[in-house]
Amino acid sequence: MDTDAILEWLIDHTTELVLVIGGIVAILVVYSYLKDKDSTKYKFLMFLGLLAGAAMIYVAAVGWNGLNLATTIIVAIGGFALLIRPFREVHFAALLALFIMVIAYILLGTLVGAELFGFDITFLSEGWPRIILSVVAGSIVYMITNFGEEIIKVFGKILNWWPLLFLLGIICVAEGVSIYMGYGSLYDVYLKYASQTEGIIFGM
Repeated sequence: MDTDAILEWLIDHTTELVLVIGGIVAILVVYSYLKDKDSTKYKFLMFLGLLAGAAMIYVAAVGWNGLNLATTIIVAIGGFALLIRPFREVHFAALLALFIMVIAYILLGTLVGAELFGFDITFLSEGWPRIILSVVAGSIVYMITNFGEEIIKVFGKILNWWPLLFLLGIICVAEGVSIYMGYGSLYDVYLKYASQTEGIIFGM
């Protein structure tokens, strides 16, 4: 196969590849976690999971090659589980709030000589008013993002419970193989099997 043919194959089978690779990484993450969660191997696999998760989220978001709903859901959930695992204990809300406080403090310093509706607001560019407004801006951002962060972490912890992550890895691999073999999504296979079984039962 020449380079163009290989690239074409990769593009045509991107969904299957990210599913199988993501699933295998998820299974290896669980195995490494149970063996030694403090090992370098486990941390390296989490990094690979981060990359695989990002790729899966991208594929799900853009609807690569016209993904059906069932496959999109599996890809998205698998990607989210891998992507969130390294960040389960990181408090992004606090980091973002601190960043906003710094930016607000800097921007308020540019209000020297500024007016709002004809009212001089230079006083906001110095001293306690500048500090208080910066803290208020950071606090508002923290309250909003902290709520969202807690919701995301709850789902992340559920999906990263190792028995569920292991099962999710198996499902991702099976989904990728099923699509590559031309059977469609596992859900499609289930519907076909269910309809055939129903026909046999009613035909008896």
